[in-house]
Amino acid sequence: MMIAFLPNAAPRRPTNVSLNPALVAEARALGVNISRACERGLAEQIGEARAAQWLAENGAAVESSNAYAERHGLPLAASRLF
Repeated sequence: MMIAFLPNAAPRRPTNVSLNPALVAEARALGVNISRACERGLAEQIGEARAAQWLAENGAAVESSNAYAERHGLPLAASRLF
């Protein structure tokens, strides 16, 4: 199931995380919103994990489809106008 990430739509829940103190200090000095930065990073990691999971679950089908196209050509290739 895919859950859309809308930065301002969901209520916040306090969570403890461990971060590199030098990164925290620099973020604060630059006025970076640490919670939002962590949220964006977490959303990116979730996207990468979902993509890897999809590939693991569907990789055999993709390989099979590619192998078919290599052996037999693309379906409906004769109907292409380019």
